[in-house]
Amino acid sequence: MADRTTSSITIDADRTRVMTVVADFPAYPEWAGQVKSAEVLTTNGEGRPQTVRFVLDAGVISDTYTLGYEWSDDQSVSWQVVESGTMVRELKGSYTLADRGGATEVTYELAVDLKVPMIGMIKRKAEKVIVDTALKGLKKRVEGR
Repeated sequence: MADRTTSSITIDADRTRVMTVVADFPAYPEWAGQVKSAEVLTTNGEGRPQTVRFVLDAGVISDTYTLGYEWSDDQSVSWQVVESGTMVRELKGSYTLADRGGATEVTYELAVDLKVPMIGMIKRKAEKVIVDTALKGLKKRVEGR
């Protein structure tokens, strides 16, 4: 069973601007350090990415896998593995965005379950690095635009 890691950050931008950056997967290698490539395979009826293939290198967790996305306007997006790789068995997560008077509070949740055994402490550290990079990288990318 995968443990869930959750963290939040406030970004000085509205939800639409934040979600635009979240949905721009091909740009992830520019700001999400562990993502080496992200290729949109399919889009939904609104033109947002529905399936995306990732190449990830987070040190002890390196893999290629495909995630399926569900969007709820500019309020949230969630994802889960639709095609696992060699290491990742399960990867579920979400960004939830809340208005904070001209800013947006972004909460990121991530649950990872690996096919290979890994010491819990190392796995939790890798998850924390992924979550921290996701939030801090997102903030820098959005506020730097």
